[in-house]
Amino acid sequence: MSPLGVASLLELEHAGWASLCESRGGAFYGELMLPDALMVLVNGMVLGRGTVAASLDDAPPWASYQINEPRVVGLGTDGAALVYRAQAWRDGDIEPFAALMSSAYRLVDGRPRLALYQQTTITH
Repeated sequence: MSPLGVASLLELEHAGWASLCESRGGAFYGELMLPDALMVLVNGMVLGRGTVAASLDDAPPWASYQINEPRVVGLGTDGAALVYRAQAWRDGDIEPFAALMSSAYRLVDGRPRLALYQQTTITH
């Protein structure tokens, strides 16, 4: 299985979502993200790895999530992006958080590392 194939990248995304459901996202993404990686969130914030690692463990956990319509876009020999639709719920939510997500990965020493993550709100 290719480390940048859809199955491997989906496994990483599921591991990331699981870390957010278990309030350990800071440690997970602090290790997964490249030193200069960025997260671009639907609220307009652009966060670097240090800010992500420092903030995610204190974020309210997600109760459940769904990943739909995953696609991989190749980015040369050592990179790929996973693009998908996501829905996530926190306890007490009536409506889910719904967004298009893209996670761009680069192989470093044979291991996928997150270079850029971006969310776009889906309007119904």
